[in-house]
Amino acid sequence: MDCSAGGIKHFEVREPPTQTIPFVFNSPHSGRSYPTAFLADSNLDSIAIRRSADHYVDEIFADAPEIGAPMLMAHFPRAYLDVNREPYELDPRMFDGPLPSYANIGSMRVAGGLGTIPRIVAENMEIYRRRLPVNEALSRIETIYKPYHACLRRLIARTHARFGLCVLIDCHSMPGNIRISGSDMRPDFIIGDRYGTSASAELSRAALHMFDRMGFSAVRNKPYAGGFITEHYGRPVRGLHALQIEINRALYVDEVTLAKKPEFPVIAAALSTFMRQMADFVADFSGSNTALAAE
Repeated sequence: MDCSAGGIKHFEVREPPTQTIPFVFNSPHSGRSYPTAFLADSNLDSIAIRRSADHYVDEIFADAPEIGAPMLMAHFPRAYLDVNREPYELDPRMFDGPLPSYANIGSMRVAGGLGTIPRIVAENMEIYRRRLPVNEALSRIETIYKPYHACLRRLIARTHARFGLCVLIDCHSMPGNIRISGSDMRPDFIIGDRYGTSASAELSRAALHMFDRMGFSAVRNKPYAGGFITEHYGRPVRGLHALQIEINRALYVDEVTLAKKPEFPVIAAALSTFMRQMADFVADFSGSNTALAAE
């Protein structure tokens, strides 16, 4: 599927020779192509600007096409544009001139500096040294955000039409210091299903069980239940399921240097096993029960 945006490869789809499983994998925050003008406008150095990225998540899930599913991945960085937001979650304090009347300026994500055009990375590290022209924000949305989501919608619709259901796996990473509220537990994985509204409970429980059997700690929805993509595309009653997977970065990357750890191949192999097991589960479950196709 050609998902280029105006001839510029802001993102790409890696396709299997033939799609054999009803899955779509999406890595919206692992892009590593930083525009020169963006870096010139930033207060941050080459390491700091990457603090909010989902480091190498596209590589961790790279076996998706091999097991029969397409994978959409961003090349643009999250600090430049966040497609896991509404299209116009914008902070008026960041821009010269008025925003369009339809902009959502009051969301919690905007207040936290993490709108469609982020103001910060990591823990309140301000990205920009100046206010941006409003047209700059709108251009990023028109030329990258909208084509990205158009491509994702096509992948989901094609998969649903072919198999009668679609499971979207939204692939992310989280800081190693994330703890579960009220405990000292630092989970290896968090499965987000928007508290049961974006995917069937059977899928979420299966994912948790698979990680547990591999010796990892995994929890559901807390503190990450899923972002805009999970919420927007998950419609279980129509056979459209969306799960967000958060991987603890400390498992595979040095969070100071952002270099891969020696354990990286082990984590990538574990995720390859996870993808295969999820595909087998959906095949078995949907073959004996129509609940996944239309709950």
